[in-house]
Amino acid sequence: MVYQFGTLKVCRLEEKDKLLLAKWLSTPAVLEFYEGRDNSFDVEKVERVFYSSDDDEVKCIIEYEGNLIGYIQYYELDEATKKEYGYESGRIFGTDQFIGEVDYWNRGIGTLLVTSMTEFLFTQMKADKVVMDPQVWNERAIKCYEKCGFKKVKLLPKHELHEGELRDCLTLEKCSGNPEHFSL
Repeated sequence: MVYQFGTLKVCRLEEKDKLLLAKWLSTPAVLEFYEGRDNSFDVEKVERVFYSSDDDEVKCIIEYEGNLIGYIQYYELDEATKKEYGYESGRIFGTDQFIGEVDYWNRGIGTLLVTSMTEFLFTQMKADKVVMDPQVWNERAIKCYEKCGFKKVKLLPKHELHEGELRDCLTLEKCSGNPEHFSL
C-alpha cells in the first residue's frame, strides 16, 4: 500500500489489476476524459502501456470503501518537462488519474484522492510542487484541482493529442507549505 486516508487506499498496481484497467479503458464515458474514445484498451494494450518497466511513473490502483474504482500514477518531472512548464528547479511531481467506475463520479472522491495524494507527495516524497495538466475543456477536473488548492499557471497550446486533434492543456500547481495541508 502506498497510503491510506480514511476509506480511501492507494496501492501499487498488480498483475491482477489488468482486467479492471482494460474494462475501464474501454468504457466510452471514461475514455472521453482519459486517453480518448478513439483509443480504447484491451488487455494486451494495458500490458504494454501500464506494465512496462522502462518508465518512471509509480502506477497505482484506487480503492474506496473496499471497492477498486480507479487509477492514479505519480512521477517526478524530468528536466525537459520542467522547462516546458516554466520551472527551473525543485522537486516537482505530476499525477494523472481517473475514476473508472462511473457510479463513483460526482461524489467528492476525486477531491479526496487529489488532496490526499498531494499531501503524500509533499510529506513522503518531499515534493516542492505538484502539477497537473488537464485539457482546458475538462472543467470538472479543473474545478476539482482548484478545490484542492491548485492554482492555474500556464496555458500549453496544442499540447495533447485527444480524439484526433491536438488539444490545449492548462498547468495547475500546488506548492508545498500551503496552509490547506492536512496530515495523512
